[in-house]
Amino acid sequence: MLVWVDGSPAAALSVKDRGLAYGDGLFETIAVKNGQPRLFARHLERLAEGCARLGLACDPGLVRSELLRFCVALGDGVAKLILTRGDGLRGYAPPVAAQPRRILQASPWPDYPAAYAEQGVRLFPCQTRLAEQPLLAGLKHLNRLEQVLARAEWHDAEHAEGLMLDTSERVIEGVYSNLFVVKDGVLLTPELARCGVAGVMRAELLAQAQLRGIVTVVRDIGYAELPGADELFLCNSLYGIWPVRALQDHDWPVGPVTRKLQSIARDLLDC
Repeated sequence: MLVWVDGSPAAALSVKDRGLAYGDGLFETIAVKNGQPRLFARHLERLAEGCARLGLACDPGLVRSELLRFCVALGDGVAKLILTRGDGLRGYAPPVAAQPRRILQASPWPDYPAAYAEQGVRLFPCQTRLAEQPLLAGLKHLNRLEQVLARAEWHDAEHAEGLMLDTSERVIEGVYSNLFVVKDGVLLTPELARCGVAGVMRAELLAQAQLRGIVTVVRDIGYAELPGADELFLCNSLYGIWPVRALQDHDWPVGPVTRKLQSIARDLLDC
């Protein structure tokens, strides 16, 4: 397994790392094709915002060059960057002279069934609720226990993803994806100012839709609105777009807006 720690091949990590002790850090999961990272600028932009909000001292030039070298070494697959605050002593207070640690891990390209993209997926209605925390909303931080609990709710092959709501029963996202709704030609996606992960594919699809004259709206979406939608789809930076064909007793067709954006996402990921 290809693993680098602070730019060098490694097989071990300090037990003092605050990422392990407190989830004090961020991560990015990046699609790599032919040694090139996809949606690279979006990933770096989100990482920089996360570092600013968490107060992590990150050298963007170093991270960029290191990631590019790692992707060349990987060739094809998935590169995961974990950025922690580094070592610390016992206690929540961040070290005064913290030395952030960069961890890069390579994984094979996931073997998703082709039917997920072609025919759509069935969503599982997760009971785990996302707590509101505006200070962390949108970030891909290391605290993912809500997603771990949600993913443990189903074990069957019938459901490819789960739908997550917040504690006020607003629709937020999938367990590992973002959700879009199409209604009367308008592209809607949930507001993520209170909780949820602002995915890089979500950001890119919003931009691409606007360039093509599709009206986009980011707002709160209630669960009761979903049955009246014309189309639903999920997205993330690895698989692009999966249409949603069913959730409990509701069914949706794979519509034209979904197919149009799916083609764009496929080109972005070159897959």
